[in-house]
Amino acid sequence: MPGNLTFDALTSAVKAGEIDTVLACLTDMQGRLMGKRFHAQHFLEHGWEETHCCNYLLATDMEMYTVEGYAATSWAAGYGDYVMKPDLSTLRLVPWLEGTAMVLCDVLDHHTHQEIAHSPRGVLKKQVARARAMGFQPMMATELEFFLFGESYETLRRGGYRDLAPISSYNQDYHIFQTTKEEDVMRAVRNGLYGAGIPVENSKGEAETGQEEINVRYSDALDTADNHVILKNGCKEIAWQKGKALTFLAKWHHDKAGSSAHVHQSLATLEGQPVFYDPEADYGMSETMRHYCAGLLTYAPEMSYFLAPYVNSYKRFQKGTFAPTRTVWSIDNRTAGFRLCGEGTKAVRMECRVGGSDLNPYLGMAALLAAGLRGIEEKLELEPPLSGDAYTADDSRGIPSTLTAAAETLRKSAMLREAFGEAVIDHYHRAALWELEEHERVVSDWELLRGFERA
Repeated sequence: MPGNLTFDALTSAVKAGEIDTVLACLTDMQGRLMGKRFHAQHFLEHGWEETHCCNYLLATDMEMYTVEGYAATSWAAGYGDYVMKPDLSTLRLVPWLEGTAMVLCDVLDHHTHQEIAHSPRGVLKKQVARARAMGFQPMMATELEFFLFGESYETLRRGGYRDLAPISSYNQDYHIFQTTKEEDVMRAVRNGLYGAGIPVENSKGEAETGQEEINVRYSDALDTADNHVILKNGCKEIAWQKGKALTFLAKWHHDKAGSSAHVHQSLATLEGQPVFYDPEADYGMSETMRHYCAGLLTYAPEMSYFLAPYVNSYKRFQKGTFAPTRTVWSIDNRTAGFRLCGEGTKAVRMECRVGGSDLNPYLGMAALLAAGLRGIEEKLELEPPLSGDAYTADDSRGIPSTLTAAAETLRKSAMLREAFGEAVIDHYHRAALWELEEHERVVSDWELLRGFERA
């Protein structure tokens, strides 16, 4: 569902002294919330219409470094402004921050007021509009995993992130007693997010020490992506308030399982009826669903960057860790890259298990939607489902094993260039290359420990 606060309700709350701050946020290339804290009265008078930000916010890396090589903005162009246009349907309370509300913003060109093509929210909105023009409403949900640590971000940073110890000492998958020890954080997360209008269903221990998963109700694609970015930010803020830290890094330790962001997806009619379900068809999969899923498989390598955007992301794809290594589909099989869920029911859907917890949900979901819609347009035929252990299916399509490979498939993708636009793909290809350049420049701890004495 969208935000839980109307403009009139905000006005009343400000007048009553209950809210004094409004966060106006955009989502950057990394999927983080960036923006301004408005005095609530100024937001009511002026800020609700628009505000401005430096256009470098959609052209920096994880360190907020001003990366060269982008066509959209540069030192030569002077790093001018973008317009942040609040989407008032996303206005909501932020219960874990005193007297605070939040609104998400679209990013517009300062002169034309047209949406910035490479803005993550704009990229997804374009694919949703494409689907709606075809008579479909995209429906999605993400399952988001992370690791929780017993010390604060500040303590871990001062220690150079060495000798990290998760909050629990053993696998806590579905484990009630072990997760009870973490309820000071997780209860606050569930209740805080629910109070922010995010329909949290549950949290659970995941299949590693200190690993958690949180699930939010299925919704339309844009709402799901909005919820996802607010959830990530909220989890970090609540953990910080409790003196603890958590990470959405896809693979924080080579001996530990990675963290994922599984994306469940289906299509409905514009009236809300399921398009993927056909009670007379095998597994309940309609012809439209089969074409859509064939598109996912056909174009899986090309969209890998948007599901795994960093060097670290590719270290998650290891056999026997519940992270996939093959872009095959199977029926309720967690070893495959794509898992059919809800077989034979109106809830039939396809789960993409490729994405890591580090993905930008707008970009990842837009890429999945673009691939699926192309499958429908091309009437692609879906291959038979794989049976058994997908990790041993060595003759099947593999997920690109490195960011280098994923960046190259992105660069060459005619499908994504047509769906997103040439300039958008060039923009994100440059982001991938910069990540690789920085990784290749920096001397790692592994190199130092391995070679300092023995080289």
